Amino acid sequence: MADDLRRFVYRTTFSREEFARRRGAVMDAIGGDGVAIVPGAPSAGDLALFRQDNDFFYLCGVEVAGAHLLLDTKTGTSTVYLPPRDEGEERSEGPRLHADDADAACAWTGVERVAPLASLVDDIPTGGALYVPRAEASRAHVDEFIWSRAEWPQWFARQLSEHTGIDELEDLTPTLRELRMVKSAEEIDVMRFAGRLTALAATEGMRSTAPGVMEYQLGAVADYIYRVNGARGGGYPAIIGGGTNAWFGHYWRNNDELRDGDMLLLDYAPDYEQYTSDIGRMWPVNGTYSPAQRELYGFIVEYHKTLLSLIGPGELAAEIMDRAAETMGAVIDSTAWSQPHYEAAARGALTFRGHLSHTVGLDVHDSGNYWPEPLKPGTVFSVDPMIWIPEERLYVRVEDTIAITEDGIENFTALAPLELDDVEACMREPGMIQAYPPERGGR
Repeated sequence: MADDLRRFVYRTTFSREEFARRRGAVMDAIGGDGVAIVPGAPSAGDLALFRQDNDFFYLCGVEVAGAHLLLDTKTGTSTVYLPPRDEGEERSEGPRLHADDADAACAWTGVERVAPLASLVDDIPTGGALYVPRAEASRAHVDEFIWSRAEWPQWFARQLSEHTGIDELEDLTPTLRELRMVKSAEEIDVMRFAGRLTALAATEGMRSTAPGVMEYQLGAVADYIYRVNGARGGGYPAIIGGGTNAWFGHYWRNNDELRDGDMLLLDYAPDYEQYTSDIGRMWPVNGTYSPAQRELYGFIVEYHKTLLSLIGPGELAAEIMDRAAETMGAVIDSTAWSQPHYEAAARGALTFRGHLSHTVGLDVHDSGNYWPEPLKPGTVFSVDPMIWIPEERLYVRVEDTIAITEDGIENFTALAPLELDDVEACMREPGMIQAYPPERGGR
C-alpha cells in the first residue's frame, strides 16, 4: 500500500538527503532558539489542479493540501503536520497522505516526525524567535493564481497569540530566497531536463509555424511535448505573440492568426517536477527573415552570444554588462543601419541593465538577487537581451536559461536553434501541425 500511496502524494525525483540538507540549512540560518513554520498550499477546490507551495515543496516535497512544516533548531528536528483523513475525498480522488501514514512519510522525506495538523499550534516551543514566510506565494503556474499567502501570517499570528502568547513573527522569506538562489546538483539535473523540453518545444514551434496558424496552436504543440515527457504542463502562461502582439512583453491571449511577413515571439517552458525554465526565440512566420528582421534580430542574437561569452563564476553581472556594451558599441558603429530609429534602438539597448535577467527555478522569476555578489556555481538565471522600436511597435529579444558552473556556464536551452540561418533551416522541416492538422481549421 505504501508504494501505491507514494505515487499519489510524493515525488521521487529528489532524495530524502536533499530535503534534509535544505531543512538543515534553514535551521543553521535562523540559529539559536529559532523555530520556523512553513505552510503548504491549501486545496485549489473541487476539480482544480493542486500545486504545492514552492517553499514548502523545497523543504520536504510533500504534495498534500493544507500541510505545514515545523523546523525546531533547539532539537534539530522537523515535523510535517497533515490534515485528517477524508474518506469521501479519497473515494473520489484517490489516496491522500495523512498523519496515520507517519512511518511512510518519515521514510520518504527524512523528517523526524509526522503529526496531525490540529496539534501544530500546541507543539510550537516557547521562548525563541518564530519565523514564517511573509512573501506572497508564487503566481507562476499553469492556468491560475493558485493561492495567496499574504493573509496567512496575520491569521497565524492570531492563532499563536490565542494559544501561546507569542505575538511577534520573524520573516523567513529572505532566508528561503537566498537558499533557493543557488541550485544543488539534484536541482540542476531537473532543470537541465526542463530546459531540454523547453528547447524541444520551441524547435517544434518553428517547424509548425506558417501563415494562418493560430498562436494557441503552437502552445498546444508545446504542451504535447511537455506532457508526454512527464511535465505537468506549462510553468507559466505561454507568451506566443505574432507581429505587434510581441510588443506586449507578457502577452498571454495567444488567440491571433499568424500573418505572412510578421515575426513571432515564443516564450514558454514546462512545469517539470515543480521546476521550470525560460526561453525566448523569434522567427519569421513565412520561414524567411526579411532584411529588416535580420538586421534587428541578428543584432540581438549577437548581443546574446556576446553576453554568454562573458559570463562565468566569480564575475560580477554589472561588469559583464559593461564589457558587453563596449563590444556591441563597436558592432553598432560598423553596421550600416537601414533606419535611423533602428540604430537609436540598438544604442538604447546598451544602457538597459536588464539583459542579464531574473533567476529561474521553482518559479520562472525565482528567488534571490545575484547581481551584488560574484556569480556562484549553481546560480541559474536567464540571459535576455532585448530592444524596443516604438516607431513600429516592435519588441525584439532572445533568451536562454543558463547555470553557472565551476569553470563556465551550461546553457539549458541551447538545443533550440539560435542562428538565423539555422532557424530558417529548421522551419523548412515538416511540422506537427501540418502533419496532424486541426479539424475545421481549429478555430
